[in-house]
Amino acid sequence: MSVETEVQAVAEAFGRALLANDPPAIADHFTDDWVYVGPDGKVAKADLIEWIASGRLAHLTMEAVGPEHTVATGDALLVTCRRTSTGTWEGEPYTADEWITDLWVRSDGTWKCAFSQKTPA
Repeated sequence: MSVETEVQAVAEAFGRALLANDPPAIADHFTDDWVYVGPDGKVAKADLIEWIASGRLAHLTMEAVGPEHTVATGDALLVTCRRTSTGTWEGEPYTADEWITDLWVRSDGTWKCAFSQKTPA
């Protein structure tokens, strides 16, 4: 099985966890030091998980727009894709159209997301 196929399966499970707004399942897909960088700065894993656990952030839909671009090297895979999503932030609906880049790393035979960056499309 290729690295891309392995990560795709893990990323699909991660997407299901996000849409289920399941904090433990989401957290399991991140390295301990995972960080997200977006237009407003960076967010640590603990903050994102707390937002979802408290209901401050809820994901409703996520959809890829076009193909993914991947770069594999050793035990790391960089994935970039344009995605649209909907959800709520602090009780208010949102829609997003973003370019997302995730860095997946293999550690002890398991793929985890170590870094994510989003840029508005």
